[in-house]
Amino acid sequence: MGIKKFKPVTPSLRFRVISDFSEITKKKPEKALTVALKKSGGRNNHGRITIRRRGGGHKRKYRIIDFKRDKFDVEGEVIAIEYDPNRTARIALVEYPDKEKRYIIWPNELKVGDKIISSYDSQVDIKPGNAMKLKHIPLGTIIHNIELEPDKGAKLIRSAGSWAQVMAKEKGFVHIRMPSGEIRLISLECRATVGQVGNIEHRSFMHGKAGRIRWLGRRPKVRGVAMNPVDHPHGGGEGKAGQGNPHPVTPWGKPTKGSKTRKPNKISDKYIIKRRSKKKK
Repeated sequence: MGIKKFKPVTPSLRFRVISDFSEITKKKPEKALTVALKKSGGRNNHGRITIRRRGGGHKRKYRIIDFKRDKFDVEGEVIAIEYDPNRTARIALVEYPDKEKRYIIWPNELKVGDKIISSYDSQVDIKPGNAMKLKHIPLGTIIHNIELEPDKGAKLIRSAGSWAQVMAKEKGFVHIRMPSGEIRLISLECRATVGQVGNIEHRSFMHGKAGRIRWLGRRPKVRGVAMNPVDHPHGGGEGKAGQGNPHPVTPWGKPTKGSKTRKPNKISDKYIIKRRSKKKK
């Protein structure tokens, strides 16, 4: 697991930084654990574009990931580590004694041949890949794949290199420090997996050329100041000067770039102990 840089023999290779894929041990996915993935092109069920700049990209198959980890108290063996085109993290293929196979998010330092287990309601070894309820995880432990509601499957901390930390326990809840710095209350009955998500170097990668971004299904972005007044509030004006220096807004006039977009939620807000830290300028 590392990064690969290139000699700048072409413009597209000058800044390109990608994974060396040294951790990958199996090229083709497990057929029984894949399903078709239909592209939407950013359109909803009415055919209207609701997410701009989506479309094209390489054909993919979706890998079915075991986010619930509900194969309880049975040791599984990691038999392969694979690439998943649908997420930044790698995935690990686990085989159980009854020959059932499942994909999990690959934790850092988990190797082929390692044994992992998911406990129903007891503590197991604190090592990467083992899953249990938060009430059994010691304070200070690094975790990922965290449930928001018991038995509903992991919703938090699933992307490459991410991790959270168990800070404290009280009155049926555990204090979890999120990657953003936010401290949040989560039920002690929710399940989490020990360790940090693998592919830590993902934040260092650079595409190097526009075409590589097109392979991922991202289409070009046009600046608002380069549009006409009919198309965007920033459009029009004389030459590059445009309309001066307006407050950044969306094509529909809503503030963007710095404006808070999170709506107040009485149910969710009461579980947030400390808000996420502000980014340094």
